[in-house]
Amino acid sequence: MAQITESLGQLVEHLARLPGIGKKSAERLAYHLLRVHKTEALALADAIRNVRENVHYCKQCFNLAEGDLCTICQDPRRDPSLLCVVEQPRDLIALEQAACYQGLYHVLLGRIAPLEGITADQLTIDRLIERVRAGGVREVIMATNPTVEGDGTALYITNLLADLPIQFTRLARGITSGSVLEFANKEILADALSGRQKF
Repeated sequence: MAQITESLGQLVEHLARLPGIGKKSAERLAYHLLRVHKTEALALADAIRNVRENVHYCKQCFNLAEGDLCTICQDPRRDPSLLCVVEQPRDLIALEQAACYQGLYHVLLGRIAPLEGITADQLTIDRLIERVRAGGVREVIMATNPTVEGDGTALYITNLLADLPIQFTRLARGITSGSVLEFANKEILADALSGRQKF
């Protein structure tokens, strides 16, 4: 029975460790890398190396950055009195793609999840509290994911800052445009009713 080479086997093994990539997909990717021009395959390797060597967390908000501060924290057009709290850098990117928010962010790098052993001290909550207590913030927008852990994390943070004269808001939730009520679950319907707006 024919076997793949050792180096190809190692590549397949490493690719299969990526999220959402199974063994078959890893094999397809590995064979694709063998088929493309050598410069294209090596450009991918260089891009991976560059990301690992140059990208780190912003010292202020914990977004991904290549300098001390990310591009959002460096932007003087941003409103520093608005602070949007998200779980991960990819959540920040999703909100930025909506192109309607002009404040700053704080990335928690996770959410409190006791069943998974993730506690508040493993996140950037202490740094968030320091930022808000330093002054200048009038509104904190809790944009954690609408899950038990995300909502629990948001509640934990608002309790820590409850003594400050700032406004706490959360992202609106509910029925999306084009959906049908009978197919919405009870949590979505409850959020839609409690967050209803004037017509």
